[in-house]
Amino acid sequence: MHPKDSTIPNIMTDLQRAVRTALEEDIGDGDITAQLIPADRSARARVITREDCTLSGRAWVEEIFRQLDPDLQLTWHFTDGDRVSANSVIFELEGNARTILTGERTALNFLQTLSGTATTAAEFAARATGTEVKILDTRKTIPGLRSAQKYAVLCGGCHNHRIGLYDAFLIKENHIAAAGGIDKAVAQARTIKPEALVEVEVETLEELQQALDSGADVIMLDEFNDADTRSALDMAKGRARIEISGSVDRERIAQLAELEVDYISSGSLTKHLRAVDLSLRIEF
Repeated sequence: MHPKDSTIPNIMTDLQRAVRTALEEDIGDGDITAQLIPADRSARARVITREDCTLSGRAWVEEIFRQLDPDLQLTWHFTDGDRVSANSVIFELEGNARTILTGERTALNFLQTLSGTATTAAEFAARATGTEVKILDTRKTIPGLRSAQKYAVLCGGCHNHRIGLYDAFLIKENHIAAAGGIDKAVAQARTIKPEALVEVEVETLEELQQALDSGADVIMLDEFNDADTRSALDMAKGRARIEISGSVDRERIAQLAELEVDYISSGSLTKHLRAVDLSLRIEF
C-alpha cells in the first residue's frame, strides 16, 4: 500500500510538510556529531525490528532521505501493511554515512510510530474477523500527524472515520444544546453542506428516536449497554447506520461485533499506540 492509493485528502502534501518540520527540529543549523565522520565516507545500514509488527511508514522514510540526499539508495524487504516478524530486516540503506546517521532518528521515529499505529489497528481488526462490522479511528491523533496515522490505521486493516471537522458532521451534546435540539441541528447541517454525511451522537433511546426522525445518516451510541444496543438496532433497522463508541478496547471488540452494528469507533487506535522497537545497524 502507498499513501497515494488511500482516500485521505492532501496526504502527500502533509507527508512532505511533516518530514520537513521533523528534520528542521532535529538538525537545526547542522548535525555537529555527523561532522566527526569524513564528508565523503560511504556506509551501509540495516533497519531491524526487535518485535513482531505491522509495517507502516515507508513513504515517510523515503521522503526523509530524499530531502537529505536523493542519491541515497534504499532497498525495502517489506511493504506497508505486511506483518513483519521480530528480528527481520525491514530495509537497507547505502550511501553517504553522514546522511544515514543524520536521518536515522527522524526516520525511525516516523516508522516506529506509524507501525505502532498499524500494529494496534491490526490487533483490533483481527478481533472482528468474520463479521461485517467496520472498526473506525477517531480524531484523537498526534497533532501534525493526522493523515499519517489515518493512513497507518488503513495499513492495519481498520477504517477511517471523518478526517477532520470539514468532511462530515458529527453532532454531539453541545452542538445539540446550542442548536436547540437534534432535529434543528440535523436540518441546519443539511443546509450548510448538503452532500456531507450527518452523524448524531446519542446517549439514550429517546435521543435515538429523535435522531432517526431527523433523518441522520449515522447514529453513534455513546456508552450504551448491550441490551439497549440491541433495542437501538431494532429501532434503526433500514433507517440509519449504527456506530458504537465509548470504552471500546481490544477485549470488547469481539463482543460488540457480534451485535451486528455497522461501525465500532475507538480512539485507542491512534492515541494508545506503543511505538515499535526498531534498530539501525551501520557498517563502514
